[in-house]
Amino acid sequence: PPHDHPMQNARRRHEPVGHYLLPREIASISTFVHGDRLLSAFLVLLSPCAGNPAYVKWEELMTNRFFKALATSAAITVGVASAASAAECIAPANPGGGWDFTCRQIGKIMYDIGAVDKPVQVTNMPGAGGGLAFNTVVNERNDDADLIIAASSATTTRLAQNAYAGRTADEVRFVGAIGADPGIIAVAADSPYNSLKDLVDAILADPGSVAFAGGSAVGGFDHLKPLMVLKEAGFTDITKIKYIGVDGGADAITQTVGGFTQAMTGDMSEVVSFLANGDIRVIAVLTDERVPGFEDIPTATEQGYSVVAVNWRGLYVPKGVSDDTFNSWADKLQMVADSAEWKEAMAANGLAPFTKVGGNFQGYVDGLVADINAMSKELGVIQ
Repeated sequence: PPHDHPMQNARRRHEPVGHYLLPREIASISTFVHGDRLLSAFLVLLSPCAGNPAYVKWEELMTNRFFKALATSAAITVGVASAASAAECIAPANPGGGWDFTCRQIGKIMYDIGAVDKPVQVTNMPGAGGGLAFNTVVNERNDDADLIIAASSATTTRLAQNAYAGRTADEVRFVGAIGADPGIIAVAADSPYNSLKDLVDAILADPGSVAFAGGSAVGGFDHLKPLMVLKEAGFTDITKIKYIGVDGGADAITQTVGGFTQAMTGDMSEVVSFLANGDIRVIAVLTDERVPGFEDIPTATEQGYSVVAVNWRGLYVPKGVSDDTFNSWADKLQMVADSAEWKEAMAANGLAPFTKVGGNFQGYVDGLVADINAMSKELGVIQ
């Protein structure tokens, strides 16, 4: 201790020396109370308790005054920690697309119904058709318990086709899906193609006359939709079909409305606002039956092409999270699925009910990956 510290003075007077705490002991107490977050608060609070802030007498530490200050600091620290743990949802595309819709709608409803205490932060991370987000989660955030990521049939398609540079479905944990987004084929409002048959006939006559835009990479689920339709029409040389993969449905619509492509392939939720504004016309929905709320749009099957292609909407989490964390997110997602708010969102955005949540969903995803891999080989998309 310094020469003027009370401990030294007591020694000179041969008085009993009280129990003084050194910084190392203070650090131990702070760690016990609330980890190392309170250490700096301890050191600041010590200064009024002793002449030298590096030392504090045990008897003075036990005063009500100190512990009131400690309680205040603890409350502040807990508040900061709680604020930092607000959940984040990564949408692996630009704003306006299907993954963005999934994050924003599910995140909003989770907060509205009390499944989470704080609003869910949405981060848009476009790139490589979802590959950038997938690799970021696997490589950098593998144990982040506060992270959820929007996923869909496009995710499983790219995994099935090795579009994520060797990444596989078992490197994350798929939480569940709570809605199916019907696949669609759309054209610009002023397009000469008034039906799916018009579009198919034009391609059969001149394959190079029609280019499609979609929110998935080449060979992705959006790309597969028109190929499945053309296969039903007897078209076999799919390499002649032009396709431009962009980051999300909104960008695909922009390409088509701007005249850069003659049609876009995507999902109903991606086109609802553009449809309402009169920017596009949906010439086919790829479902068994017409979609509630959009009964004026015919199915591909009605038009002679027996194709059903729905895009499930759901979430995955990092593989390194605990089972408790996984189950907690599954419970929250199920709460959203059961809510009136989600039913309203599905009706307003053309989603069909499709609920698979929890541990068995991973098996469903694994089956999808295997099926899409086989189909892609059959279509000639991959070898």
